[in-house]
Amino acid sequence: MELIDLTLVWIAIIGLGVFMYVLLDGFDLGVGILYPFAPGEEERDLMMDSVAPVWDGNETWLVLGGAGLLGAFPLVYSVFLPALYIGVFLLLAGLIFRGVAFEFRAKANRSRPFWNWAFTLGSGVASFAQGAVVGAYIQGFETEGFTYVGGPLDWLTPFVVMTGLGVVAGYALLGATWLIMKTEGELQDWARRVASRTLLAVLAFFVIVSLWTPLAHAEVMSRWLDNLNWLWLFPVVTLLVSYWLWRALQQRQEGTPFVAAMALFATFYVGLLISMWPYAVPPHHTFWDASSSPDAQLFLLVGMLLLLPVVMGYTAWTYWVFRGKVRPGEGYH
Repeated sequence: MELIDLTLVWIAIIGLGVFMYVLLDGFDLGVGILYPFAPGEEERDLMMDSVAPVWDGNETWLVLGGAGLLGAFPLVYSVFLPALYIGVFLLLAGLIFRGVAFEFRAKANRSRPFWNWAFTLGSGVASFAQGAVVGAYIQGFETEGFTYVGGPLDWLTPFVVMTGLGVVAGYALLGATWLIMKTEGELQDWARRVASRTLLAVLAFFVIVSLWTPLAHAEVMSRWLDNLNWLWLFPVVTLLVSYWLWRALQQRQEGTPFVAAMALFATFYVGLLISMWPYAVPPHHTFWDASSSPDAQLFLLVGMLLLLPVVMGYTAWTYWVFRGKVRPGEGYH
């Protein structure tokens, strides 16, 4: 077992968990963000029906990634939580508020408008908080040794606000392309128009973050400018995927825009990893600094290797069972 770097194995597992969560919960959060702008109440019912069977299963990946992070990289928790108490609270409160709205809206009559706004507000707050956590990770943490020594609001900077809004726009794009695939008629036409607009917004945020991050971090700038031969393929691939998505929208394709939107998020994810590697707690602590003992990692790995196929299996089964278009009167509830 000494021949295997367990830290690298755990980086791969947690990276997969976070990526799956961003993709899967990203589109149903995006549906919530777009919810109040739908053409009518019947369309809002269809939007809710399109994500009702899968939204809670999607959040399993957040639990899996979070639990793995706590066991394999305890330093990340000991720094991130004191630094981001408010952001993490907003994230969890948004997810809980939104989950309650799912259940109560289906049975409500007079209070239905309240639960509509609860669904939207919870989705928006959770999405913004996730973007803020990403922004705070990029800008780094003030530590002494392995202890966070900054203030509770040090993370709240213009850069973090921008990354938060960027994730809101990105999730809205995922939600719009999901609706194109799952609906038809007036709602599908509306989602197609929204997807074109949100794609432009996402690209604008991508350009701003791509320019702002290297200018604010000398190490990130050095990494990108010193490796012109191959790293710059990723921005090129991002633009090609964006064109693929745009063309699929113009050609009125149904499934391809959602696949292309997920591919676009994959390029963003890879670009972030390249910029920040190998730091788990930037700017000083690497993943190896933040990792638990090899014995603890090995013990946790046995359980994770049993659990991971189960999660992947029931996720795939759920999407297979609820495949196809959603139509009026055929809702999950």
